[in-house]
Amino acid sequence: MMTTTIFLFSITSAVAIIFALAAHILPTRNNDGEKNSPYECGFDPLNSARLPFSFRFFLVAILFLLFDLEIALLFPLPAASFLTHPTTLILISLAFMAILDAGLVFEWINPPLEWAE
Repeated sequence: MMTTTIFLFSITSAVAIIFALAAHILPTRNNDGEKNSPYECGFDPLNSARLPFSFRFFLVAILFLLFDLEIALLFPLPAASFLTHPTTLILISLAFMAILDAGLVFEWINPPLEWAE
């Protein structure tokens, strides 16, 4: 069992190293100005493409993803009622909802989420 595992690990490592070396050695690189510049319809860009990004937009996006994930975790709860004892499922659901509510209250009273200052 152990020799098979070591053998498979060594084969996969060797293949990965061979592919990495081939990807580094084989391609031809044509570094001309046209390929390295962004496509701008033939015009040179006037301003920098890297504009300052507001942290608030990032924070709102992360919060949206968190609550979206939490809703996705709540979907299988009705189907799980057939698998476990109903009291256990209700307690787990209430604990999960309490954590969600605590996060919502924290976000609600947190000043960085206020847009008008």
